[in-house]
Amino acid sequence: MDNEGNRCTALLAEIDAFYQGFGHPTVLANALRTAVLFVPLTDDDRISTSEIEGIDWVCAFTSEQEYAKYVVARGENSGQHRYHTLLGWRIVDDLIPSLGRPTGVVVDICGTAPMAFPPTVDEVA
Repeated sequence: MDNEGNRCTALLAEIDAFYQGFGHPTVLANALRTAVLFVPLTDDDRISTSEIEGIDWVCAFTSEQEYAKYVVARGENSGQHRYHTLLGWRIVDDLIPSLGRPTGVVVDICGTAPMAFPPTVDEVA
């Protein structure tokens, strides 16, 4: 396994466990926090988000190959596609709160085992 895969081994294993029916939510969340993920950038060097049915999502990828699948699926396969590599905790604890609206994380959205981490929404009494 290459270095990219090694940085996400625990996350990929726990995603696989969920697909097999025996994953643990806390272990999955912790694996996300320790993974090094590829996060696309916009042309003005901001983290790219995607809106799906009114909810913003940060698309994160476990490898350059997974990111490439996303680029091709979006029809953006010409030119250079920049990204940052970020630890999952930076995405969850720093990036998402700075966006100002509920935002989730989706990992390997075009892969064989995508995993969504929905946004946390405070309940209004």
